[in-house]
Amino acid sequence: MELEHVLVVGAGQMGGGIAQVVAASGRRVSLHDPYPGAVEKGLAAIEKSLTRLGADVAETTARITPVDQLVEAELMIEAITEEAGAKEELFRRAGEALPANAILASNTSSIPITSLAAVTKRPEQVIGMHFFNPVPVLKLVEVIRAVQTSDETAAAIVALARDLGKEPAEARDFPGFVSNRILMPFINEAAYALMEGVAEPEAIDTIAKLGFAHPLGPLALADLIGLDTCVAIMEVLQRGLGNPKYAPCPLLRQYVQAGRLGRKTGRGFYDYA
Repeated sequence: MELEHVLVVGAGQMGGGIAQVVAASGRRVSLHDPYPGAVEKGLAAIEKSLTRLGADVAETTARITPVDQLVEAELMIEAITEEAGAKEELFRRAGEALPANAILASNTSSIPITSLAAVTKRPEQVIGMHFFNPVPVLKLVEVIRAVQTSDETAAAIVALARDLGKEPAEARDFPGFVSNRILMPFINEAAYALMEGVAEPEAIDTIAKLGFAHPLGPLALADLIGLDTCVAIMEVLQRGLGNPKYAPCPLLRQYVQAGRLGRKTGRGFYDYA
């Protein structure tokens, strides 16, 4: 299955990164985001990323076209806010707007793919394609099949991931899949260690980096992901798995309520101002 024209919905940190790697592979990208100025901001971030990587900025960005609505493409990759209702509404509209043979993929990090597939009239062509941040650098793509996903759809997405220079790893459609079912409790426990005064943020992250050979400590990683996103994922895990151990740490909730969301707002566990 040829996937030469990709519609990326969401021009934020993840969507922009996805658009960049797809365009860098020689494919045509239509980039859509309903928020005013979001696509322009996303394109500026793509140019900065390409420059930092020493890539041909003009050649790659020439393949990315801003669009103000859903357009026909062979594949849609959704990278909008981590809210089930918003994603379901997008998949409902995409199911009507895109060609009958188009694949609809979600970059969700926790929301069940089966529920997204169920709102479309093409559930066999819906799949999870979970990239990792920063998308141009990290090699993993978690591929999640809904109950309804066809073998042909899964094979096409695995092949595409490899063609983008990524390593696909398949996971079943359980809340949080594999990556966030493991990662989020780790971040959450680090937040509890901070809240309970076990250590300061720098010490917690240093122990993780030097003791576990992680490139980023859990608190710095949470700031990169976005503390609001971390809370949203943990709430999905708690509801979906029915286990209170996945409940977000009160300190995480408090920081989100205070608008301390991490790097994107200039302050989370650390100050980026």
